[in-house]
Amino acid sequence: MPKFLLQSTYTVDGLKGLINDGGTKRAKVVQQTIEASGGQLESIHFSFAERDTYVLCELPDHKTAAGVAIAIRAAGGVDTRITPVLTAEEVDEATRVNANYQPPGR
Repeated sequence: MPKFLLQSTYTVDGLKGLINDGGTKRAKVVQQTIEASGGQLESIHFSFAERDTYVLCELPDHKTAAGVAIAIRAAGGVDTRITPVLTAEEVDEATRVNANYQPPGR
């Protein structure tokens, strides 16, 4: 199953909800959302970086990942971006793909 990185930043209302709910409850909600979409949560981390949360998960496909991100953003509270990520083995496979590409100007 493809892996995805969800990076989220809380809105002011989202931060108020986090204060009320706590991190454990929010992590459980994220896990339930991913599992209900046919995926599996690998890890969730809260941060003081550019983003407030980082979630690594597996989802069945890119359409499902887009649907999850759209549903989260539409609900409000967090601004979420989703990025497909590859394992080292998938990169190995990608390097063996014979792509006939011509660089500009050649």
